[in-house]
This record gives sequence, C-alpha cells and structure tokens, in this order.
Amino acid sequence: MNLDVYGFHEQPFRMTPDVRLFFPSTAHSRAYAHLLYGLSQREGFVVVTGEVGAGKTTLIERLCAEFSTKGHAIARVMTTQVEAAELLRLIAIAFGAPAEGGKAELLHGIIAALRRGVAERGRRQILIVDEAQALPVASLEELRMLSNVTEGAHALLQVLLLGQPQLRHTLARPDLDQLRQRVLAAYHLAALTREETHLYARHRMTSVGWTGYPAWEETALDLVHEHSGGIPRRINRLCARVLLAGTLEHATVLTAELVSVTAEELTQDLGAICAEAPPPRGAEDGAEDRATLRALTDRVGQLEREAVPRERMGRLQKLWTQFATLGGRA
Repeated sequence: MNLDVYGFHEQPFRMTPDVRLFFPSTAHSRAYAHLLYGLSQREGFVVVTGEVGAGKTTLIERLCAEFSTKGHAIARVMTTQVEAAELLRLIAIAFGAPAEGGKAELLHGIIAALRRGVAERGRRQILIVDEAQALPVASLEELRMLSNVTEGAHALLQVLLLGQPQLRHTLARPDLDQLRQRVLAAYHLAALTREETHLYARHRMTSVGWTGYPAWEETALDLVHEHSGGIPRRINRLCARVLLAGTLEHATVLTAELVSVTAEELTQDLGAICAEAPPPRGAEDGAEDRATLRALTDRVGQLEREAVPRERMGRLQKLWTQFATLGGRA
C-alpha cells in the first residue's frame, strides 16, 4: 500500500535479507573486514555471531555476491541440531558429492569433490554453516577434520561459522581447544546505535526511491531505536508497520505518537499469538507423568509400612524407578 501512496518502487523494510539494501554500520563494516581478513588466509575457520535479526545473513549475502565473481566455490548449509553423519550428508550435497553410505564413504566423496574442484576449476572452496550454535560438539569436530585436509601446502576447504551468541560459549568448551586454535578471525555483530538507527531507516527508504515524503520526526526515530533495541530485523518490522499506519492516515510526517501506537499494537499482536498458541507438545503428558510418579511414590511408601510381600514390592519398586527417571526429565 505505501508503494502507491509514498512513491516507493519497492518495500523499504522487507524482512527478507537483501544485499542491495545493505547498511554499512560501524559493526557491520568491522564484521565484513574480519570476514575478508579471515578468508584471505585461505584456511581454518572464520566465526561471526550476533543476536537473531542482527544482520548476519545480509552480511553473508554481500560476501557471496562479491566472492562469486572471483572464482570461489561457496556452499551453504543451514543446521538445526544436525548430528555428525547428517551434517556430512548436507556438506556432500552442497559440494555435489554422493550423499549415500556411511561416514567413511561420505568423507571420501566430499574430499574427492573438493580435490576435483581445485584441480579442474582452480577454485577456492568455502563452506558457510548457518545457525552453527545448534551443532553438537561431534559435528563441529567433523568440520575441524575437514578443514585439516590439504592438497600440497593448501587447505581444500575453509569454513565460516555463523550463529547466535551461544556459539561463542560452545566454542569456549575445553574439548574444542583444537578447533579454537584454527579460528583465524571472529567477530560479534552488535546492535545499531541510536544515531545508526536513524541513518538505517533513512538509508532503506532512500534505496527504494524516498525523497523525503513522508518525513520522520527525530523523536519518532529515537523511539524506533528504543523499541527495537537497534536490531535491524526488529527495526524493519516496526518501520514497515509505521509506514502502513501512515498510509492509512495519509500522514505526511511519521510522528513519535504514531511509532508509540504502532509499537504497542505489535506487542499486543504478539501477545495474542502467544496466548492462543497450544501448549508445547508433551506438556500435558508431562503433567500426567508427574502426577503418576507422585501417586506411585505415595503407594510404595504405604506398602513398605504395611510390610507387603517382597515379590510384589519388587514390581512396584521397578515401576517407581521407571517413573522417577521420567519425572527427572520432566
């Protein structure tokens, strides 16, 4: 709707990452410099972390757009708690290797594909692993082992890990010391400052044809920063709704009051979704199990006091132990 009213040729605050709208904040510029430095070493790991919506994916889209024209083969894997064998299958698919068989066959196929890539096309090969904070330690170790494979004096593969802040805690584990030693560059992507939030909103709108209509109140953009915490995705969500409200009211100025009302509506919308959501799967079963556990515990105690025959007591003790284990997980 605001495309027609305000004359934009595209939506300025799309939620989908778009490299054309990349905003070079201080944090994003430094993160990109760390990426370029790490990748220039042609081996090991590069790590970029940041909160959800901080702009990691947009950063990588820019990197891929630049490197794809420089003879690099870039494969991307999205992970969510992927075990080691499944991660190897995803990597095999990403590099065009066979994805069947056990671990040995998968590793053989991946390494062969990487060697062909170097021999036939002379390309540097980079693996980008997104949502890496969800990877088990065994999967991270498989990545480390792959990064060790060389052809002559050069590594066949360089790995870029993207993840939420939990990834930094995972990498700090004592049993991942060997992987840490292979991290050549690491950067945590911080939120935008208040001033950068102002510049970011105006940059996004200017990129799609904004000429100053509608205008922003300075205090309105201050509130955008306050409500979003400077996280780009949250800024996009709030500003998109502010523009929608502006078009409905035919507003020529986006005011602080409009931002406040819109932010409150978003909060209420999300609150309503949470209130209407069904309980987590298994929650009711867990409550029933805990109730059963309490009943069995009480019954075992009662029978002990009544000196029940040993055989019957043994069966009840076994049931009690099974449910006690279940109750500990619940």
